[in-house]
Amino acid sequence: MKLKIFSDRQYLLDGMQPDPILAPFWSEVSGNHQSPGRRACDRYIEIAHSLFEMVPLEEADLAIMPANWRTIRGDSWRAKVNKRALDLGIQFAQKAEQARKPVVVFFSGDCSDEEIPVKNALVFRMSLYRSKKKPTDFVPPAICEDLVEHYLANQLPIRQKHEKPVVGFCGLIGQDSWKKKLKTVVYHGAMLTRQGRMGVSPYKGQILRAKALDILADNPLVDTNFVIRNRSVFFEGDLDQKQKVRFDFVQNMVQSDYILCCRGSANYSNRLFEVLCCGRIPIFIDTDCVLPFDFAIDWKKYCVWVDEKELPQIAEKVAEFHNNLSPQEFVDLQHECRRLWKEWLSPEGFFANFYRHFEVGTHEKAEKGFESGTPV
Repeated sequence: MKLKIFSDRQYLLDGMQPDPILAPFWSEVSGNHQSPGRRACDRYIEIAHSLFEMVPLEEADLAIMPANWRTIRGDSWRAKVNKRALDLGIQFAQKAEQARKPVVVFFSGDCSDEEIPVKNALVFRMSLYRSKKKPTDFVPPAICEDLVEHYLANQLPIRQKHEKPVVGFCGLIGQDSWKKKLKTVVYHGAMLTRQGRMGVSPYKGQILRAKALDILADNPLVDTNFVIRNRSVFFEGDLDQKQKVRFDFVQNMVQSDYILCCRGSANYSNRLFEVLCCGRIPIFIDTDCVLPFDFAIDWKKYCVWVDEKELPQIAEKVAEFHNNLSPQEFVDLQHECRRLWKEWLSPEGFFANFYRHFEVGTHEKAEKGFESGTPV
C-alpha cells in the first residue's frame, strides 16, 4: 500500500537533519554516507518512492513532522529544548490540524517516553511503557545497519544445537552503588521540575544487565560468553578503534546461541534488533516494554521472554526454551530471526509495513497471519 505524505522543509531549522522517513524525498539532505546509521537506510532510500508519495497537504493521508522530536527535545534528560525548533514543530502541527490531517511525529532516543506538546499526534516512540501506552503511541525499531552484510561477508553463520545453550553478551553494565543512587536522586529532581513526574532511573538498565549476567554466570545449566565493558567505548576513540569494537560485538553474537537483550538508559533495547539481524535468539528482559508491530508479531516465538520479576529464574528459562527445540528447530529459528529483521524491522522492512499502523481493523487482519509464510 502506498501512502500519500506531506512535509515541509520550512519547518526545519537550517542545518537540522530531517527524520529518515523523509530523506529520500529531499535530495539535498546531507550526511556521512559511510556512517552506520546512514548506511542502514540505503535500501529504504532505493524503494521509498514505491512506498510513499510526497503530495500537497490537502491530498495527504499523513503529515510527517520534518524533525525527529529528539532533535527538538535534546538527547538526554539534562538537555535543553531547542525553542526555535519547538516553535516550528508546533506551527507545523497546527497547519496540519487546520487541514484536518493526522500528524505523525517520530521521537527516538532516551527521552522518547516523555509527553510532547502536540495534541492528537500519532507518535512513534523508541521508548514506551506498556502500562502507559495510548492508542496514538507506536514503537519503531532501532535503526540498525545490516551487520551480516557489513561484517560477515553477507553470510549468516548458523550454529548447531548443543546440549547446553551458550549465552552471549558484549557491552556495558554497571553495578548498583551509592553514586548511582545519588545521580538518580538528581535525575528525579530534574524530572519533577521539568515534567512534574519522577521517571525511571537512567541507570536501571545497566544494573539489570549486571544482575542478569551474574545469575547466568553462576548457573551450570548454561555456558556463558561475556565481554564486559565498564564504560561506553563505541562512541570513543578513532575510527579504527570504533570499527574494532563493533567487530568484537558482532563476533560475540555469532559465537553464541542466545544474547541477553535488556533496556539501557531508556525502556528499549537497540541490541534486540542487532541480534535478530544476525540470526541469533534474543533473551529479552521485559521491563513493561512495547515492541514494534506487537499487534502482528508473536514476539515470544522469537525470544526467550523473561519478565523483569522472573530475573532470578533467567537461566532456567533459557535452558527450558533450548531443550524444547529440536536440532532442526534450533537451526530454523536462527533463519526466522534473520528473516523477521529483514522483512519487518530493517529500515526498508519497517517502512514497507508502515501503513499497517493506520489500517482499519489492523488487529483483525493481523490474526490471519503474515503473507509469504511469516508466522504470527
